[in-house]
Order: sequence, then structure tokens, then C-alpha cells
Amino acid sequence: MAKIKITQTKSTIKRPMRQRLTLQALGLHKINRSVEHEATPTIMGMVRKVVHLVVVENI
Repeated sequence: MAKIKITQTKSTIKRPMRQRLTLQALGLHKINRSVEHEATPTIMGMVRKVVHLVVVENI
């Protein structure tokens, strides 16, 4: 599987609770923090739900 790097670029203030929980599940807690994950269908589905709050890069 390919690896992806996910960086949070926007705040979760005034966002629905589901989006906040999705970012927490991805391991993101603060702006400009990054995490690396395998590009599984589950992770990609989570990224699609919060794509407006993050930047995704292939590694």
C-alpha cells in the first residue's frame, strides 16, 4: 500500500462534531501537524470527509 501524509491546515472551531472526531481518529489535533498513514480505503474515506480541512501528499 502507498503511504500518505495528512496535514491539518484549518481549525475545527465551528465545525460539526463528526468532522472533529474524524480528525481526532486520524491523529490530528492542532493546525500544521502532520501524520502518516497507509492509503487504505478506510483512511481515504475519512480524508474525503475532511478534505476541506487538510492537505494530502503521497509519499
